[in-house]
Amino acid sequence: MDTDTNFNGTALCFRALGPVILAVVLGSASPVHAVEAAVAVPPPVVDLPTPAAAGAQTAVFAGGCFWGVQGVFQHVAGVKSATSGYAGGSADTATYQQVSSGRTGHAESVRVVYDPKAISYGRLLQIYFSVAHDPTELNRQGPDTGTQYRSTVFPADAEQARVARSYIEQINRANTFGKKLATTIEPLKAFYPAEAYHQDFLTINPGHPYIVVNDLPKIDNLKRVFPAVYRATPVLVGSAR
Repeated sequence: MDTDTNFNGTALCFRALGPVILAVVLGSASPVHAVEAAVAVPPPVVDLPTPAAAGAQTAVFAGGCFWGVQGVFQHVAGVKSATSGYAGGSADTATYQQVSSGRTGHAESVRVVYDPKAISYGRLLQIYFSVAHDPTELNRQGPDTGTQYRSTVFPADAEQARVARSYIEQINRANTFGKKLATTIEPLKAFYPAEAYHQDFLTINPGHPYIVVNDLPKIDNLKRVFPAVYRATPVLVGSAR
């Protein structure tokens, strides 16, 4: 996300707004969003088994600006938390200003803590590939470009890596998107939560032009494509202001 600053000092996305978004910003158009097409991705043939014992598990996904990815998973039943952050680089470069340079190795990512008895890792991947982002885009999503916006799965362990790899191969064999996925699989060395102003951004700022155009359609698609796991009230990192 290239950023500007609003009157409260909050960093906001304003790259490639275009005339429609500028109209919203200037007040000459109402912030109504159109539902973008979602790709119906079949469920994975290979998935993790439901564990016998209770306990939360963690998954980390990168797919463009973390505002929308976080917003999607916060509306998924069985998800206990979804946190925006950075993965792929080192601790000393895990700040928004540095990651935005595209030279840190980090990707804007979301850490999803979920109940594997309520939703499987494979179903989370299905949502990720279908409605959370476009997995065929290489080092970009929508108006945002750079390696920090790459499509990457960061498996927490070898079993998650096995499921993710198998699923990518399955989707490519089926030619579901009409072209190969650009999604990479990288080992999860560490996850660093993003700055507080990035957390729950979609919920707190539903009228923000970037959110209206790029991210609210993802929530609509989640509700439409995955009604069985959609929940209207998102689970938030902090209290919505």
